[in-house]
Amino acid sequence: MADSAYFDELETRAPDRRAEEQGQALAAQIAHAQSNTAYYGEVLAGVDAASVNSREALAALPVTRKSDLGARQKSEPPLGGLNGVPLGELAHIFQSPGSIYEPAGNIPDYFRFARCFWAVGVRPGDIVYNTFSYHLTPAGMMMETAARAIGCPVVPAGVGQTEQQLEALTHIRPQAYVGTPSFLRILLEKADEAGADVSALGKASVGGEYLPPDLRTAFKDRGIDCLQSYGTADLGLIAYESPAMEGMIMDEGVIIEIVRPGTGDPVAEGEVGEVVVTQLNTVYPLIRFATGDLSAVLPGQSPCGRTNGRIKGWMGRADQTTKVKGMFVRPEQIDQVVKAHDAVSKARLVVDSDDNRDVMTLRCEVTEGGSDDLRSAIEASIQASCKVRGQVEFVAAGDLPNDGKVIDDVRTYE
Repeated sequence: MADSAYFDELETRAPDRRAEEQGQALAAQIAHAQSNTAYYGEVLAGVDAASVNSREALAALPVTRKSDLGARQKSEPPLGGLNGVPLGELAHIFQSPGSIYEPAGNIPDYFRFARCFWAVGVRPGDIVYNTFSYHLTPAGMMMETAARAIGCPVVPAGVGQTEQQLEALTHIRPQAYVGTPSFLRILLEKADEAGADVSALGKASVGGEYLPPDLRTAFKDRGIDCLQSYGTADLGLIAYESPAMEGMIMDEGVIIEIVRPGTGDPVAEGEVGEVVVTQLNTVYPLIRFATGDLSAVLPGQSPCGRTNGRIKGWMGRADQTTKVKGMFVRPEQIDQVVKAHDAVSKARLVVDSDDNRDVMTLRCEVTEGGSDDLRSAIEASIQASCKVRGQVEFVAAGDLPNDGKVIDDVRTYE
C-alpha cells in the first residue's frame, strides 16, 4: 500500500461488489451475534440470519441505543452480554462518559483509524504526535493502534504541559499530528510565542470537535494538511475526509444508515436524520447502533476515487427530548402520531411559550390541504401519544426544513 493513494483495494471496489460482500459479512455477523452474545441472542431471537444480507433487510431489525448498553451493563457487568468473544480474548476494556464500557480486541488497527491516517498522507516511518487521552477512554489507543498498523512510531503526548510538549515537538520533529483541531491551534500559537520550530508538522488528522473552515485554512497556510475523522468509542471509525474534502467517506468496516430520529426508519437520500451504524466486528458486534448524531447521505461518489458512500459529516445531535407542562416529549412519540395518519408525510413539533404557558404546535406536511376532521384526529393522537395537548398546523409537502429536527424547542428563558 506504500505506493498507493488508497489504503487498500476495498476503497475502490465496485459498489455492487461492496454491497454483495458487505451483505455476506452482515449475515455472518447476525449469526455470530445471535450465537455468541446474550444480548443479541434475545433481541434477534427468531431472526433468520441468512436472510439479513442487505440494507433493506437490515432496516427491519431493532435499533440498539446507548441507554440500552448502560442498562445492560449495570445488570450484567462488565459489558452487558454484548461482547462476542470471551473476556480473556480482549485486549482492553475502556470507560466512556456516562460510565459506559467498551471492549477492544487484540487485533491490529482494531478501531480502523489507519484508513483516515492514510488519506491525510501518513506513511510508514512518519512520527505521529498523538494528543488524545490514554486515561480510561479509548481515544488515545484508537490512534496509537492505527499509527502502529501503518508502521509509525507514536509520541503519546496527551494534552496539557505545553512547555514540555513544545520541547518534544522541536526535538523529535514529528511529521503528523493527531488530536482535536483546537489543541493543535494552541500548540502552534505557543510555538510562535516561544519561537519554537515545529515546521516538521505537515499532516493532521483531527476529530472530537468541529473544525472551522478558517482554522483549516490557517493550518494550510502553515503547510499543514488537515483532514477530519468521525468515530465513536463504541464503533471506532465511522467516516473520514479524503483529500477531495467533499463530505466524509464511509468506513469499509461498517454499514451506515440514516434514520428518522426516534425511529429505525431510513430516510430518503439527502434527508437529515440520525446516524445508525452496524459494525462488521465479531469482538463487539453492535447491530443498528444509534449514535445520536445527525447527518445526511451525499449523492454520487467522491472525486478522490473512493467508491463508498459519503455523509455530510456531523450535523448536530438527534436527541431532541424536551419537557412540556412537566411531561417529557420524545421524537418517537411524534413518529407514532405521524404513522397513525396516512395523509401526513412528515411532521415537526414546535414547542413555544405564550405568556409563560407551554404551547405545542405540530406542523404537518400533507399532500392535499387538510380538513378539520384530520386536524381533530391528529390532535387526539397527540394527546394519546404525548399525554399533552397540542395544536396542528398544515403545511405543503417539502415546506419543513431538512435539518433532522422532529422537535424544535424555541422557548427562551430570561
